[in-house]
Amino acid sequence: MKEKGLIKKVLETDPAARNWFNVVINYPGVHAMFFYRINHFLWTTCHLKLIARFLSQLARFITGIEIHPGATIGRRFFIDHGMGVVIGETTIIGDDCVLYQGVTLGGVGTGEHKVKRHPTLLNNVMISAGAKVIGDVTIGNNSIVGAQTVVLSDVPDNCTVVGVPAYIVKENGQRINKKL
Repeated sequence: MKEKGLIKKVLETDPAARNWFNVVINYPGVHAMFFYRINHFLWTTCHLKLIARFLSQLARFITGIEIHPGATIGRRFFIDHGMGVVIGETTIIGDDCVLYQGVTLGGVGTGEHKVKRHPTLLNNVMISAGAKVIGDVTIGNNSIVGAQTVVLSDVPDNCTVVGVPAYIVKENGQRINKKL
């Protein structure tokens, strides 16, 4: 089961996580992922889209985290302090990614339901509090998006971006100042 890996990830990532029971009982990001896995199964495998959307809204009410059941999310995805997180329908999230409170992985209003209109996060990406990643952009492997950053363009692997609009401040461990 994927969520066992998630609990281990939380224990490794969050110094406030004291034990597995604490994580299971008190972490809304874990609860949101539990609901998401069920809703995603209903959406993709059973084609029960109305029920999946209804249950995802119920999960949002309970956790404060909105994850569209059509999103694709990899292993060990952790949402820490997740209130206000929004993850759109065509979002793709790789393995070992972390999001903090108030993050939006939002779409562009193309009017088309079948086009990719939300972000892709590759593996080991961290998106800090309040950041907005909008549209069909890709955040590269091992990259960090700083707090309150607005990302509207692709971010290469191994970069840290900050600002509105986002610009690169670190690439492959070296400090730089470069537009996206």
